[in-house]
Amino acid sequence: MTLNDVMAQNVAMEALETGIDPEYVIEEGFYAGIIMIEEMFKEGKVFLPHMIAASEAMEAGVRILMPSKENILYGMKSKGTVLIGTIEGDIHSIGKDIVATSLQIDGYDVIDLGVDVPVETFIEKSINIHPDVVATSALMTITMTNQLTLEKELKEAGIRYSLKTMVGGTPVTPEWAQAIGADIYGSDASDVVRKVNAILGSKNRNSCSSEKLLTVKVSH
Repeated sequence: MTLNDVMAQNVAMEALETGIDPEYVIEEGFYAGIIMIEEMFKEGKVFLPHMIAASEAMEAGVRILMPSKENILYGMKSKGTVLIGTIEGDIHSIGKDIVATSLQIDGYDVIDLGVDVPVETFIEKSINIHPDVVATSALMTITMTNQLTLEKELKEAGIRYSLKTMVGGTPVTPEWAQAIGADIYGSDASDVVRKVNAILGSKNRNSCSSEKLLTVKVSH
């Protein structure tokens, strides 16, 4: 554990001790900091090691706060279940972790399969868990094809149209998402939450299955 991780945990514990809402600390503190770091990364002011360090510090702080957040949400109906993971061949997790945490904060049950997840694992978990959304991240062009494979195998398993799919990652484009038949193309975590809320809200209102692709890019 780095000094940054310890400092993040100390801030989280101090916030709990003073009675600050954990959700506020996560969204306006840790998550806001990550967004700032992402913008600096895009501008070339910080580099990948800084992004990784910031993500790890955020995760350390959120681990302290999430049990309290779960207590706040206890007894409230879950908005839905999201199965998420980095597709087979990729071991990057920063963007995926931020998206997963943000969805959990917003009231979703999130099952994070981690990185380098085989398509077969997504299929098996989808059959057993019946998620509302299956989300995959691809960080290299050569692994994007696994997102297409997942779409095909979900259809072959007879479960594709009982759930929504979301794709993201640096090389992924709206055109790619449209071409493979994904329901959501995601970008940053806040937009992903907004679009998942929208598409699941439409599903719950028994909207037709021919919804347009929601173009939100998941950043990593």
